[in-house]
Amino acid sequence: MRPSRGSEAEVEERRQAVLRQVAEEGEVRIADLAERLHVSVMTMHRDLDNLNERQLIRKGRGVATSFSNVTMESALRFREHSNMPAKAAIADALVDEIAPGSTVLIDCGSTLFPLARRIAGMDGIRVITNSLRITYLLSGSPAEVTLLGDRFYEDFESCAGPQTRRQLEHIRANVAFVTATSVSAGRLFHPVREYADNKEAYLQAADRAVLAVDHSKFGRTATYAYGDVSGYDLLVTDTATPEEELRSVRDLGVEIRAVEPES
Repeated sequence: MRPSRGSEAEVEERRQAVLRQVAEEGEVRIADLAERLHVSVMTMHRDLDNLNERQLIRKGRGVATSFSNVTMESALRFREHSNMPAKAAIADALVDEIAPGSTVLIDCGSTLFPLARRIAGMDGIRVITNSLRITYLLSGSPAEVTLLGDRFYEDFESCAGPQTRRQLEHIRANVAFVTATSVSAGRLFHPVREYADNKEAYLQAADRAVLAVDHSKFGRTATYAYGDVSGYDLLVTDTATPEEELRSVRDLGVEIRAVEPES
């Protein structure tokens, strides 16, 4: 049996694998999970205790069960630690879009959290965001941060609605970094109407708009469609994005930068 202890990154990678298996099957016996992941039952209990505390799974007597598909699609806690190498590589590319002294709009998606961590080390940057998590990541940094306010959505840890859009009408940023929950054939989707409207407003408030989406968001739809990628100047994604999806983006005249995640 492989040793169960490892680096923090290795442990989190294993826990994400557990989360995926429970999500796919709905309910899995703890002993089966331990066998599949080649760890002891005690280690699996520790992993499941951690995931349960983070409200990522429900741990019961001898079994682990998943939340509903709707909850898992929307809640930030399920998405934050997924595809981390791709998100890190995307962030490295996004930083190149920021000039000294820039005013930067940052959307609330987890794809942009690594970007916020990089901005925290830059001087003279003004950041405007609707994300409480982005604001927190920039606390104590040299960046000047403005938080857009409106109705708070706990699943997204951010604000959205007509008040946010009105605030954006009086803002001019050098660049906006925006995410998408789902992209299919160049069209954009979100499960919440207010966020779909907010993302369109971001484009109008910046001189340059960059869409940051990892490969897992492509080929999917959600409840509300809100146009296509043609409003963006650049798409930054990773090399695992399907070629047919990239072709649809190119056909709409949008530049693509596909980055290679570190293995």
